[in-house]
Amino acid sequence: MQAARFHVSGRVQGVSYRAATRAQAQRLGLRGHARNLADGRVEVLAVGAPQALEVLARWLWQGPPRARVAEVVREDLAAAPDCDGFVIG
Repeated sequence: MQAARFHVSGRVQGVSYRAATRAQAQRLGLRGHARNLADGRVEVLAVGAPQALEVLARWLWQGPPRARVAEVVREDLAAAPDCDGFVIG
């Protein structure tokens, strides 16, 4: 298991970005969360197989149709947090 935190900026709030991220993460068998941040970004924490994290990382640049992603910053975590499912925060 690996874990990564992503900060996604651009037009990513109010366009179903978190819900679409949850659906994609669930398809990939990942656990974690997606939540809005006060500065307009979305934070995504994902835990799972390294290959699934890579697929999610590429997908985050696309997002749902109305999203306009400007930047995705990835931070690989040394320890995988204990997560149950994939939730929207």
